[in-house]
Amino acid sequence: MSSTWEVRMSNSRGVHYFYNTTTRESRWEAPAELSESEVHQLPGASQYLGRPPNTSAPASHSADQVRASHLLVKHRGSRRPSSWKEPSITRSQSEAVEILRGYASQINGDPSKFAQLAKEHSDCSSHDKNGDLGWFRKGQMQRPFEDATYSLQVGEMSDIITTDSGVHLILRTG
Repeated sequence: MSSTWEVRMSNSRGVHYFYNTTTRESRWEAPAELSESEVHQLPGASQYLGRPPNTSAPASHSADQVRASHLLVKHRGSRRPSSWKEPSITRSQSEAVEILRGYASQINGDPSKFAQLAKEHSDCSSHDKNGDLGWFRKGQMQRPFEDATYSLQVGEMSDIITTDSGVHLILRTG
C-alpha cells in the first residue's frame, strides 16, 4: 500500500490527526478512502492510534487513555493570554476563578449544560466541540490537568484546576 497520508500528534490538543504529505491537508478524522486496516498501516499509526483492528480494545483509543471536555478561562498570567473571543485577556487569575465558579454553579452536574457553557465561553479552541479534547494518555496534557482528569470517574466534573493555560473545569467523558 502506498499512501500520502500519515498519522501525527497535535501538540496543542494532545490527540492524533491525519496529514497528507502531498497536499498538506490535515484532518481529525481518518480519510474516507482508506479502510480501517489501511489506516492502521499508515506511518505513525502504531505510535498514535493504539492497537490495530481485531484486538480487544477499540481502535480509537487504548486502555490507558482517558477522554475529557473542559471549560477554560484564561487570565493575564496565562501562557497565551488571548483566545478566539478575546484578542487580549486582561482579567486577573482571581477574576477568572470567580467566572468559573459561576459556570460551575450553573452546570450543577448537568453534562449538557457543561457542553453549552464550554461552547459559548471556553477560551480554548475546543469550544467548537463543546469543550471535547478527545482521548489522551499520560504525558500529553499539562500535569495538573492530567492528574485531575485521571482522578475523576467517567461523568464526574472536577473542582477548579489551575494550569499554565488558565483555570479549568474538567468533565471526564471516557
